[in-house]
Amino acid sequence: MHVQGRCHCGQITYEADVDPAEVSACHCTDCQMLCGSAYRVSVRAPSATFRLLTGQPRTYVKVADSGARRVHAFCGDCGTPTYACAPDDPPTYSLRVGCLGQREALGPRRQIWYRSAVPWSQDLRSVPQVDRQ
Repeated sequence: MHVQGRCHCGQITYEADVDPAEVSACHCTDCQMLCGSAYRVSVRAPSATFRLLTGQPRTYVKVADSGARRVHAFCGDCGTPTYACAPDDPPTYSLRVGCLGQREALGPRRQIWYRSAVPWSQDLRSVPQVDRQ
């Protein structure tokens, strides 16, 4: 599936091809902190299909407990996290599904780091819903 992504302010735009079967919700505490939410939904895109169209993201390198290094890209103007990748010659880019125009078609197919999941995030059906703020 071909996807287009952008940051909140539109300074950074990109496109890639993704496999909808590769969408995951990550519950690790790093993802919770980096996205400011209970989990992060991402889809892998082969580096050969990823193309930055406009803007130049700022980056932050996170060193995991395992010692692995991960580059996190975000917009320097609005702060939107857009993707993550390995620091050198990345085979894939982990695109943030919330930034993609096709996000409705990219529901998670698996959950990872589930041991860190925030219990209340698992079922929000009983929480009152309002169509608009």
